[in-house]
Amino acid sequence: MRLPAKIAMDIWGDNQDNSGCFITKIRTMLQSSLNELDAVLMVARLGKFRTAALELGVSTTALSNAVRKLERTLGIRLFNRTTRSVSLTEAGQQFVAQVAPAVRDIHEAMDVARSRQATASGTLRINAFPTAAREIFSWLVLPFLRAHPQVHIDIVTEGRLVDIVAGGFDLGVRSADLVPADMIALPLGVLRRNVVVGTPSYLKAHGTPLTPQDLTEHTCLRVRLPNGAIHRWPFEKDGQSVHIDVEGAITLDEASLARTAVLASVGLALAMESDVRDDIEAGRLVRVLEDWTPILSPLSLYYPSRRNPTAAFKAFVDFARRQSGASITLTPSIITDIRPL
Repeated sequence: MRLPAKIAMDIWGDNQDNSGCFITKIRTMLQSSLNELDAVLMVARLGKFRTAALELGVSTTALSNAVRKLERTLGIRLFNRTTRSVSLTEAGQQFVAQVAPAVRDIHEAMDVARSRQATASGTLRINAFPTAAREIFSWLVLPFLRAHPQVHIDIVTEGRLVDIVAGGFDLGVRSADLVPADMIALPLGVLRRNVVVGTPSYLKAHGTPLTPQDLTEHTCLRVRLPNGAIHRWPFEKDGQSVHIDVEGAITLDEASLARTAVLASVGLALAMESDVRDDIEAGRLVRVLEDWTPILSPLSLYYPSRRNPTAAFKAFVDFARRQSGASITLTPSIITDIRPL
């Protein structure tokens, strides 16, 4: 993908003392073609237009148009499309195999240029468990955006473990014990625990459970995991661990719905303490079985080793390190090694 010599020289002449503007102009000229290539590569990797569009942050129509435009330019069909599946044609397989390394090199070159910027800008993509995203949003993400208004943060929440490199993410947020061993991890030092809660009116009417086994006599809000299984409520005390299959009228997979239901006195709920802390402090909810809900593994911000991190990436990791620096000291056995950028 080469620029005409005259255009390249004109850009160079205008910007020989300003590498940032130089890269910006080149990027503007290449953006259309690069977007089309990114579209093709994402569809090829994920095998679905809708999923690829979500990953790229565009509409399915825009993605489909970009792919068709590149196919018209090349004069070949890159994908076999049916109502149920998408697969590469033989020509598409050859094209993707040849062009993917070049596109990767282009993005790396742009990252190198952006890493030299004095001001953090651009987009950071973060993948996190939904609970983890909620926990860091107020004290980390929002303050960072106020401090760096030229940075855009794209947060994708998923209950399953995700390969952040393959998914095109800059950073991930997970429990420290779930961070892959080949990643660089920064423990965020936030105390985390599950709590069992109910409204004062529910507890007055049905009584207060004193042991996890007492939950079998209560109506509880059941939780569905991302894999479809029903979550067994975990408890631990004095080295004893138990998991309870609770019963109830509602099964949910979304924390805000569970909060609404428990506040309506539908039953008891197992929740992240951070999600219901304000309700507990205001007296709307009461915590039970406190001695059976121990501290959980802390969150970690993690990322792969990067040769040329962007200014925005470096700024976010440094900001996270400062923000979590005043937090409690964590148990060494659950802290992943921290290495500098």
